Amino acid sequence: MVITFNELRRVKDKLPSGSMQRIADELGIDADEVRNYFGGRHFEGGTTAGIHFEPGPDGGIVRFDDTTIYDAAMRILQAKEVQ
Repeated sequence: MVITFNELRRVKDKLPSGSMQRIADELGIDADEVRNYFGGRHFEGGTTAGIHFEPGPDGGIVRFDDTTIYDAAMRILQAKEVQ
């Protein structure tokens, strides 16, 4: 999957408070890994495995090897819309 960095940040910005921890708990990973997935720089507690950032227009390009975290975020946003 490929999207722009700005699109990824818009997804992150739409998530309700506490979503990073909620995703981390659901997937059994560290919350910093989730934050890094959305462009954070919390390398002491997490990694950015499965996502690659490339410079370019609109914040650059983001390539996902694994969309598990993105998919969890989208489920949260879909549930938020239903409420």
